[in-house]
Amino acid sequence: MSILSLFVVIPALMLLGLWLARNLNQVRGVMVAGSSCLLLLSIWLTVTFIQMRAGGNNAEMLFTDSIPWFKPLNIEYAVGVDGISVVMLLLSSIIVFTGTFASWQLKPLTKEYFLWFTLLSTGVYGFFISIDMFTMFMFYEVALIPMYLLIGVWGSGHKEYSAMKLTLMLMGGSALLILGILGIYFGSGATTMNVLEIAQMHNIPVDLQKVFFPFVFIGFGVLGALFPFHTWSPDGHASAPTAVSMLHAGVLMKLGGYGCFRIAMFLLPEAAHELAWIFLILTTISVVYGALSACVQTDLKYINAYSSVSHCGLVLFALLMMTKTACTGAILQMLSHGLMTALFFALIGMIYGRTHTRDVRQLGGLMKIMPFLSVGYVVAGLANLGLPGFSGFVAEMTIFVGSFANNDVFHRTATIIACTSIVVTAVYILRVVGKILYGKVADPHYETLTDATWDERVAVCCLIFCVAGLGIAPLWASEVIDDALIPIIDHINNVSAIAAI
Repeated sequence: MSILSLFVVIPALMLLGLWLARNLNQVRGVMVAGSSCLLLLSIWLTVTFIQMRAGGNNAEMLFTDSIPWFKPLNIEYAVGVDGISVVMLLLSSIIVFTGTFASWQLKPLTKEYFLWFTLLSTGVYGFFISIDMFTMFMFYEVALIPMYLLIGVWGSGHKEYSAMKLTLMLMGGSALLILGILGIYFGSGATTMNVLEIAQMHNIPVDLQKVFFPFVFIGFGVLGALFPFHTWSPDGHASAPTAVSMLHAGVLMKLGGYGCFRIAMFLLPEAAHELAWIFLILTTISVVYGALSACVQTDLKYINAYSSVSHCGLVLFALLMMTKTACTGAILQMLSHGLMTALFFALIGMIYGRTHTRDVRQLGGLMKIMPFLSVGYVVAGLANLGLPGFSGFVAEMTIFVGSFANNDVFHRTATIIACTSIVVTAVYILRVVGKILYGKVADPHYETLTDATWDERVAVCCLIFCVAGLGIAPLWASEVIDDALIPIIDHINNVSAIAAI
């Protein structure tokens, strides 16, 4: 069995340990031990990849394994990772680890909360290691279903409405997705659902590709907050508990962009080229609309939620440009935004837990009262607006440079329009930072509040270290991603060029 299966086995053991736990300390112990093991495993995997690259081993997919599962439909438990999968696994393990500490004081039903949280993370890990379409879809559903209970039971505000809206929207996307997957399987006449083998065969008629590409791209795009299917996202983020918002925006939304690239564009390349202009328009709207919407919000979570719509829109936008530089930027943006937004949601949850409000108009002067959390919020804001030295700058500059490399009016116009989101982002970030952190203390009651506890400091410091580390030293991530992107981009562009002849 491949070592990658540990990413499923360890969470399964965590679920068993949580079920057997009899008190809060045992629950916390299981979560810390399990999430630490997953983090160490993902770090080892990343280091191994870097060492293999230094040794000249640039294989497209490593640690592959395949076990027959359901022969009538040729479904296999097939796993494998390339550079894209590796950085996504690293991101997921960081968010799960820090989310555990961000939920340290959560009550009531702490045990049940962590059970569903771990099941959600199991689906995420399984999705990123899968190279069989059906297995990938199965883990995708495992990641989505716990969201309803996590928001509906432990959320805040209009939590039942938000949980139901999120579930219905994402299940609708799943319905489109399963139709697209079955269309690819039967349309290719394949005897397997293995993504790599279907791509090598490449015998899906172009007309069928045009039919099924929108099903798959929209199916995954719903989770990636593709306009106009993004409306579940702000409500879901605003009502979710802190760690769920971190995992939801930091990792779960990345499943959308990853699936669009790995299945829709990789397996249906001619359709991707012919229909890309439609989705480029939609993603450009997502980028600008999300940023403008964040400007008019007064709830901290809604501001960050609409910001996530804009930044996740940039991921799909860059992927559809289909240049290596832009796609490298897209993966870097997944990694960067995952860390930034997790930091933002963690800090918002910590501030809300003390002030009991997320309304910008009711906050002020927090830097005097809780300097650690306030400095963390400033760092998150500067990273979000793309300040050099932080991860956001590296990702966004790579996206815009790679997108502008397309030498035609349509692509360059879309790039220029998308670039305006940088200015808008700076406006709402600086406005919020100035309003809630500086000036007079908005409420005398706030004078009695305390700063971050040790568990909160662990989560915040880890995320700040990662955001700054990726911004200062991005080359290792870029090189790991490039090795995986080159064969995929070459396949997408070469197949389409041959079909056009």
